[in-house]
Amino acid sequence: MAKHTIWEARRWASSFLTEYKREKNVADLLLMHYLECGRAQLLANAKDVVDEEIFNQFQRDIHIHAEKGVPVQHLIGLEEFYGRDFKVNHHVLIPRPETEELIVAVTEQLRKKAWHDRNLNMVDVGTGSGIIAITLALELTNVEMRAVDLSPDALHVAKQNAATHKADIGFYEGSFLEPIMKAGDKMDVIVSNPPYIPESDRSSLSDVVVNHDPELALFAEDNGLAAYRTIVSQVPHVKAEEALLAFEIGHNQGEAVSTIIADTFPNATIHVLQDINQKDRIILAWL
Repeated sequence: MAKHTIWEARRWASSFLTEYKREKNVADLLLMHYLECGRAQLLANAKDVVDEEIFNQFQRDIHIHAEKGVPVQHLIGLEEFYGRDFKVNHHVLIPRPETEELIVAVTEQLRKKAWHDRNLNMVDVGTGSGIIAITLALELTNVEMRAVDLSPDALHVAKQNAATHKADIGFYEGSFLEPIMKAGDKMDVIVSNPPYIPESDRSSLSDVVVNHDPELALFAEDNGLAAYRTIVSQVPHVKAEEALLAFEIGHNQGEAVSTIIADTFPNATIHVLQDINQKDRIILAWL
């Protein structure tokens, strides 16, 4: 059998992925995973021979990604978020870099308010893989964190991630804030990255997203605003006397979601924050 160096494996994969109009970076992500190395080591050891079994698995995965659009994160079973690896599969949304900016925004707001080291009741609504709840629980002190999701399969993944990272989270199955309402708990911080893509945008999305991320976590009715309306309508039943509401939003939803919040909380202080690409991405509202 012919032996293949790292350089040859990368060259073959780059050509194959280009033919299918896929991101060439997928090859390096797979190789780094299977060779258990970083990008610098991958480049420095370009002349090293790849074990035959690893090369065959690498080829299979490149074919699966290129031909079927299966995300590389599903192939390796992990995605990095805020410096930690989280298990992901087709039951949960693959973490996006923009959501890391939601974490930063929330933690900075709490520090400005001098709330970062006080006892806080916090809930992540629509937790999916648990990335927001787990990260905030680990980044902040004295937080009693809850996480809600309608999907039992997603909660199973989130619980595994919480166990891996030794994060103490209370998990609830249900629709948005309903489980918290039933429990009678009052929240100081309510965070959510809900489904916000309008159904009309489906055709513009990559097959990697549409065919492999759960629809429940992607699309929302009412031009993508339905989840925000429902959550905001539930907030009065669960919020503490003063509370922070933090949303991730679609890039053109800042004004609409701000209006939804203001209609229910006329005295709220609402800020729309832009992401690194100068697009509206986060809403922070002190209620």
